[in-house]
Amino acid sequence: MPFRARIFAAVLALLALPALAALAPPERSRGDGAQLRARYEQVRPRLEKSAYGRPLALDSREMNKALEGDAYAIVSRPFGKVDSALAPAGNWCELLMLPFNTKHCTASADGSRLALFVGRKNDTPIEHAYKLDFDYRVVARTPDYLQVVLTADSGPLGTRDYRIVLELAPVDPQRTFLHLSYSYAYGAISKVAMQAYLSTIGARKVGFSLVDGQPVRGMRGIMERNTMRYYLAVDAYLASLEIPEGTRVAKRLNDWYSAQASYPVQLDEDVTRADYLAMKQKEYARVAAARDSSG
Repeated sequence: MPFRARIFAAVLALLALPALAALAPPERSRGDGAQLRARYEQVRPRLEKSAYGRPLALDSREMNKALEGDAYAIVSRPFGKVDSALAPAGNWCELLMLPFNTKHCTASADGSRLALFVGRKNDTPIEHAYKLDFDYRVVARTPDYLQVVLTADSGPLGTRDYRIVLELAPVDPQRTFLHLSYSYAYGAISKVAMQAYLSTIGARKVGFSLVDGQPVRGMRGIMERNTMRYYLAVDAYLASLEIPEGTRVAKRLNDWYSAQASYPVQLDEDVTRADYLAMKQKEYARVAAARDSSG
């Protein structure tokens, strides 16, 4: 691949990556059900009056050389079912495969590691994808709380300290409160590359929050779009578990595509449903073949 094409691919991969900057190690970030339910009460008015067509609230922050994003949502499923679905590492590969840019994902046999391959939104050969190695930990798991933390030390273009945190707590017997957070830290090279993207093909892209009545742009816009894409992946994955196993992949693919297409201003990527389904069916088959050969 030519050098300029590699740089372009790296920027697009960077745009797709989920993370939360490691401002503290996993042990210090450990929470509990009471803390998460208190947070639910704080964001509850926003969930009840959400502009997203679902009980969802998004936050984003741009700090000194770091980006952070949070999604808060109500899942209409009992805590026990959501907990069972999202605690195993291998299940994360199933949901992380849904966004356009994820090309491949494997989990280690002991569930302590995830390898995520990210490339362009269209069909990308696996050898041209960027690999991120995540440590996977269930930091806390009790009858009323789950916290999962994924961390990666480095990514493309000098980015670092990738982190994903998922928290769950029951709201009532039939509903679960979900908090999904991302961020990463970046250096001079990645900042220059991102600014170049934002001044060219990414100039029209916006996020979901409003600043002075206008949709947020720039780095915060990128973080919010990624936060939404990965929240929609979690939601589509959970919905697919209610049907027979042989039809789940098709359902989650169609549900995720429909969900992201419902936010055309922020998430439009000019990929047709047919092209998306064909690409993802091939990528899911590759994931399944890798899982079968290792196990």
